[in-house]
Amino acid sequence: MAKFRDLLDYYRSDWKLSIFSITASIIYEIIDLVVPYAIGQILNVLSNQPLDKPLQRAIATFANLTNYPVNKPLSLGLLLGLVFLVTVVKAPTQPWLTNWFHWDISFRARRNKSKTAIAKILTLPLEFYDENNPGRIAGRVARGIANHTWTYPEIAGQLIPKLFRVLGIFVFILVIEWRIALLYLISFAIILSFSLKDLQQLISYESHLDKYSEDTESRTSELITNIKTVKAFATEAKELERQNLRLEREFKVLNYRIHKGYTKLGTWQRTIIQFCVFMILGLTLAATVDGKISLGHFVMTLTLSSMAYAELEPITTLAEVFARRYSSMIRFHEFLQEPIGKDAIGLLEENQAELPYQFTGKIELSHVSFGYDEGRPVLQDINLLIEPYQTVALVGRSGSGKSTLVKLLLRYFEPQTGQILIDGQDIRTLDVGKYRRRLAIVHQEVDVFNGTVLDNLTYGKPNASFEQVQEACRIARVDEVVQHLPQGYYTVVGERGVRLSGGQRQRLGIARALLVEPDVLVFDEATSSLDYESERSIQLAMRSIQGTRTTIVIAHRLSTVREADKIVVLDQGKIVEVGSHDELLRHEGIYRRLHSLQETGELLS
Repeated sequence: MAKFRDLLDYYRSDWKLSIFSITASIIYEIIDLVVPYAIGQILNVLSNQPLDKPLQRAIATFANLTNYPVNKPLSLGLLLGLVFLVTVVKAPTQPWLTNWFHWDISFRARRNKSKTAIAKILTLPLEFYDENNPGRIAGRVARGIANHTWTYPEIAGQLIPKLFRVLGIFVFILVIEWRIALLYLISFAIILSFSLKDLQQLISYESHLDKYSEDTESRTSELITNIKTVKAFATEAKELERQNLRLEREFKVLNYRIHKGYTKLGTWQRTIIQFCVFMILGLTLAATVDGKISLGHFVMTLTLSSMAYAELEPITTLAEVFARRYSSMIRFHEFLQEPIGKDAIGLLEENQAELPYQFTGKIELSHVSFGYDEGRPVLQDINLLIEPYQTVALVGRSGSGKSTLVKLLLRYFEPQTGQILIDGQDIRTLDVGKYRRRLAIVHQEVDVFNGTVLDNLTYGKPNASFEQVQEACRIARVDEVVQHLPQGYYTVVGERGVRLSGGQRQRLGIARALLVEPDVLVFDEATSSLDYESERSIQLAMRSIQGTRTTIVIAHRLSTVREADKIVVLDQGKIVEVGSHDELLRHEGIYRRLHSLQETGELLS
């Protein structure tokens, strides 16, 4: 659970610079108070009233050093010089010692935390993405970082310095008239305490709204991703009504609870502030009439108190802005605190000096059992030996554990019992990054990035030569596709490869996998959603690969696996049959039954 301290830790790397710039901002805010003080003293000089004793001593010292007589022109000249120092001389230095560093720190933190967020995205376990769609994740990260970026300069450059300015004003007034200072202090304490109490309630509303908005944005992202399905079922009106209802609920909370709450808070604040300003005016005027304070002190006290109460509005506005952003910033830190996957350690480190692994492709599963939920096993006591360069097919009904077995092989998950060996080594003892670089997988839905065909082909091996790309494309029959594209290998395929057909994406996926020259190549239902012509092209590509490396094929369509060296039939998480296509057909088992169903045109369930 993220806490307020996490917001401060966001800027930990620049904490020394933060202290310097905040301190500079505070000093500049307090220096500004010298102007009304000097104006008040100028009024005393003009009205022939005495200056403050410290000021009198300072003028006398200056007169002794310069041999000038202590008179009205000297006093006015020194006071005017003081005003010049704290206004004109200060002006060119203030932006560089305050604003520059506030935004510099904020932008540095933005860069650093964006890197951290991307690293987190790349190392979260797969189950996190099963529960959170891309829109939800991207929205949480974007809002959290953006609100941090804009909030820091406001808090460090305005809110904190203004609070110290208010404290400085209290000290000034305390020296002149303690009764006025006491009223000033009590009024500020009351206003700020009630404001903070109301803000806590409003932050709670903001937190609930932020979570609700995240769900709404998540659904909008799903609509964009699945727009073809929406249109195919003509559910546009239904989806619009659903989102409109959510937006209407958001509006009511935002407008009638949150915005109304801030407006009510501002209303009573202004009322109390104006009343306090009037009270201080009355007390200061009475003290001046009674001769307790001079005319200059009257003007200075009234000016400073007006400045102090005037600061209350921006202070509460900044507090309100912080309250509005607090929830999204906290949720960003909660995202950063998500536990990374067990396989993530070392995945972000590229050590080119280390020698890569090289395997013959011999794989052995020994008494492997696994379940996503405790007590509900998906795989039970799997024992399987795959020899180097063999093509092994995994078949069975949906839910029999075929894809789960491959996920264990790729170390997305670890078996709860048993072990998986490659060339006699337990894969859990290997560096996961170096290990996975020796495997490649072609999924049923090939992921394609929004770039050129060449960019996608070389994704796993950016330094591949063009001749290597062409050879991989020849084997995978991608060359037939490329020659019909407008810019050939340099054609932009669009987001998620929308400009390519399913079969074209599958062939691209095979070529991309071949280009990294894996020791083990996995086809995860690579032809299950293709038409006959596309399936035939993929089968020809797979046939040309057979015998060149260890190949594992998961297939629903048994026509894809006829020529496999070994066919492994799974049922309810167990291996029930093993053999070649002809051997299994001679048995009265599941494989023969599935084959018969497909031969007669019935679907494999």
